[in-house]
Amino acid sequence: MKIKTKLSLLSATLLFATATQAAEFNTFINCTSRAPTGFSPALEMDGIAYTASSQQVYNRLIEFKRGSTDLEPALAESWDVSDDGLTYTFHLRKGVKFHSNKEFTPSRNFNADDVVFSFERQLDPNHPYHNVSNATYPYFNAMKFPALLKSVEKVDDNTVRITLNKKDATFLASLGMDFISIYSAEYADKMMKEGKPETIDSNPIGTGPFVFSGYQLEQKIRFLANKDYWNGKADIDQLIFDIVPDASTRYAKLQAGTCDTIDFPNITDLEKMKNDPNLTVISQEGLNIAYIAFNTQKAPFDNVKVRQALNYAVDKKAIIDAVYRGAGVAAKNPLPPTIWGYNDSITDYEYDPEKARELLKEAGYENGFDTEFWVQPVVRASNPNPRRLAELIQSDWAKVGVNAKLVSYEWGDYLKRTKAGELTAGIYGWSGDNGDPDNFLSPLFASENIGNSNYARFNSPELDALLEHARGLSDKSERAKLYEQAQVLLKEQTPWINVAHSLNYKVLRKRVQDYKQSPFGYTYFYGTKIVD
Repeated sequence: MKIKTKLSLLSATLLFATATQAAEFNTFINCTSRAPTGFSPALEMDGIAYTASSQQVYNRLIEFKRGSTDLEPALAESWDVSDDGLTYTFHLRKGVKFHSNKEFTPSRNFNADDVVFSFERQLDPNHPYHNVSNATYPYFNAMKFPALLKSVEKVDDNTVRITLNKKDATFLASLGMDFISIYSAEYADKMMKEGKPETIDSNPIGTGPFVFSGYQLEQKIRFLANKDYWNGKADIDQLIFDIVPDASTRYAKLQAGTCDTIDFPNITDLEKMKNDPNLTVISQEGLNIAYIAFNTQKAPFDNVKVRQALNYAVDKKAIIDAVYRGAGVAAKNPLPPTIWGYNDSITDYEYDPEKARELLKEAGYENGFDTEFWVQPVVRASNPNPRRLAELIQSDWAKVGVNAKLVSYEWGDYLKRTKAGELTAGIYGWSGDNGDPDNFLSPLFASENIGNSNYARFNSPELDALLEHARGLSDKSERAKLYEQAQVLLKEQTPWINVAHSLNYKVLRKRVQDYKQSPFGYTYFYGTKIVD
C-alpha cells in the first residue's frame, strides 16, 4: 500500500537535515528498511508502521515499560477492577496536552472524550469515523474486542468505565498494544466538519513524546520532541527516519555517521559490526515466529497428510545454517520458547523425505503436485532473508515430488491477497505484542480471524474452545495448561510449518546511550540519549 501523505509543516530543506545539522540540532537518525504502511495505529498491523506512529506520537491508557513486557500507568494513572472482573474504571492523568499542527491547535487537554472516541471508532459500525480511511481495524478484530467490549463510557472528564461481556485475562495487556492508542476527539471533530476526516490518519496528532512533522514519500519521516510531554521532554530534539531499503547501504550510512541506528542488518555483517569500535551491537531473543502458512481451505493443503508430509520434507537445520547463520533457532511450536505456556514436551517434525513421500502417497499424491509458493517481499524481525528461505524450501519439496513456483507481490498487495484467500502456501512472520500466549494463538489460528490475521484459514472448533476457556481464567498456571494442549492440537493438524524464532539485532553508533530494545521488535526512542 503506497502512502500518499504530502510533506507537511516544514519545508523539505529543513526536513532533511545534513549530518552537520543533525549534530547541531541534537538530531537522531534512524535508518529503517522500508516505509511504514501508514501512520494511524488503529488501522495497521505492522511493526514498522507502529514504530513510525504509535511508538513515537501516541500514548495508550497503559503501556509497557521500556524494554519489558511489564505494564505501567500511562494516560491512565490508575484503574480499578470490579469483583466479577467485568468492569474496569480508569482514572485519567490530568494536564496532558495533545500536539498541534498546521491543521489543528487543541483548545483543551486530554480527557475522557478522547478515550471514548478512540474505542468507539473501532467498536461501533455506526460511528461517524468507523469507515473513514477505508478502515478495517485488523488488530482490534484480531484481539476479539468487538465481542469482548460491552460499553465504553465517560463517567466524568477524568474517568472512563469499560465494561466487558465476559472475563478476559488478557485485557489489561491488550490495552498496552499499539492498536488502542488514544486519538484526539477534538481533532477528529474539526477534520470531519472541514470535510477531510482522513487527515487524522495521515497527519497524526497524539500525546506522545514526539510530534509528527512531515513525510516525504518513501524517503524520510521527521518528528520533533514534544516540549509539553507529560512525562518530560525527550533528550532527542529531532528524530528522522531515513528510509533505506538496502541493508548494505544502511550499514555504509551507519559507518559514515549519517545514521545513528539501523534495523535488520545483514547477518553476514554482524561480526564486522561487533568488531567496530564505533558501533554497539545489541540483541535479544525475539517474541517471534517465521512460518509457512498453508491455505487449509484450498486443495491440496486442505488434506492434513499433505501438510504433515511437507513438514517432514523441510530440512530446518539447513535453513538455520543458511538463512539465520546462528541468529535463530528452529521452531517446533508457533509460540516462542521465551513465552510462558510454551510446550517443550512436543517433538518437532524431523527431516524425513521418505516419510514425506509415504504421506503424500496416502493422501493421493504419489507423484507429487505443482503449486505456487508465495515469497514474503520484505525482511521482518522474524526472517532475515525470505527469498533464500523460499529457495531452500523449494529445493526440499522438489525432492519429494512437489514442484513449487515462487511468486511474490508488493507487500500491501501480498497481505491483501492473503486475507482474501488467494494464498496457496507462503512465507509469513509474527511478533508478539503483549507478552501473552493468546497474542499468538488467537490472532493466528482462531476461526474468527479467517480473512484477517489467520492466514492459514484454519478452522478448529476444538481450538477455539480451548482459547476461549483460557482467556476467561485468571489463574496463569491453568491458562498455561490449556495453551500447552492447543500446541499439541496444532502439531497434529499442522496448518503451518513452524520455521524459526530469530534473534533481534539493533546496531547503534557509540554516541547512542540508554537505548532499550523492545521485546516486541519495535523501536521506541523516548529515553534514548545522544552523547558526543
